[in-house]
Amino acid sequence: MRKTWILFSQAVTVAVAMLFVVSTLKPEWLQRQPGAALPNIVSIATSPSPQTAASGAGAVATSYAAAAKSALPAVVSITASKTPAGNPRGSDPFFQFFFGDRMRQQQEPQVGLGSGVIVSPQGYLITNNHVIEGADDIEVALSDGRQARAKVVGADPDSDVAVLKIELDNLPAITFGNIDNAQVGDVVLAIGNPFGVGQTVTAGIISALGRNQLGINTFENFIQTDAAINPGNSGGALVDAGGNLLGINTAIFSRTGGSLGIGFAIPVSTARQVMEGLIKDGQVVRGWIGVEPRDLTPEIAQTLRLPIKEGVLITGVLQSGPASAGGLRPGDVVVKIAGTPVVNSRQLLNAVAALEPQKSAVIAVQRGDKALDVNVLVAQRPKAQQQVQRER
Repeated sequence: MRKTWILFSQAVTVAVAMLFVVSTLKPEWLQRQPGAALPNIVSIATSPSPQTAASGAGAVATSYAAAAKSALPAVVSITASKTPAGNPRGSDPFFQFFFGDRMRQQQEPQVGLGSGVIVSPQGYLITNNHVIEGADDIEVALSDGRQARAKVVGADPDSDVAVLKIELDNLPAITFGNIDNAQVGDVVLAIGNPFGVGQTVTAGIISALGRNQLGINTFENFIQTDAAINPGNSGGALVDAGGNLLGINTAIFSRTGGSLGIGFAIPVSTARQVMEGLIKDGQVVRGWIGVEPRDLTPEIAQTLRLPIKEGVLITGVLQSGPASAGGLRPGDVVVKIAGTPVVNSRQLLNAVAALEPQKSAVIAVQRGDKALDVNVLVAQRPKAQQQVQRER
């Protein structure tokens, strides 16, 4: 018996030694061959789909090809050209002799490149106002090689959204996403035509939501992303990991003209609201009361001896405007508009814009040590007179 046990122990020792040598020198001999039976365990590290990663399941997607394939056909390239005003001395032989080359350069059409998104099979496109502003001719190129001339349905400089229409059959339309479900950290893809090189997809995450006070638009509520956005991407699509439209790429923060990882997109909710107004009425109807607001700081509140710390200080009231007619005065601090609290100028602007023109609204103000309710007959916001220049 003892001899048998010694032989067994030696055999086990030799087997373990051989296994150690093989695992050290030839580990591939020990790998499971294709088709071999799997152990009866549950895998928790399977390759997830992009949708799984986007839903916050804790897994990382390896490819977003499906999302790109879904959205790419609906993103177009836009070429907007503008014919410069003619020189009154263009036909003068003297000027042609001395300034011929310069005059010819000045008379060449100015061309800008951008992107757009097909949002309807009927041919409606959303892009940025600054992409097509002042253009005499707008050409749209689809990813399938088709081209068409676009007409402007309407433009809203205050939100930098424009709607175009093309006449083509079998147009691919993008699917609208739900920006209310978006979170910081969600994966997004930016699709457009940067630098005119052709349709390009870049990936990143949502860096922030609700960015404002950037001085880009009158009404700002931007999605911030680190997906690379460059000149030519303006008007293109920002989509989620399922290929659904979340925003319209609009601007970048850059000192060099290239992407520095801070880009801004108009939320799809805003773009859709503006689009519907432009298609229906040719304009976006917003409320207006005619005041000049300023954020209330603790120092100002202390100087004015106000019993409140939050609100919007009215520094100016337009003579004969709605606010003036309703009894608002410079020095009043607005705390609510139609029941909606406001704590900064941007919130006041958005709250007033949401009011329906030709209807009264109650504005709660603090005037010194007194809290008052002022009834104002809301007017329609005038069209913007000045446009902010942006790089296309």
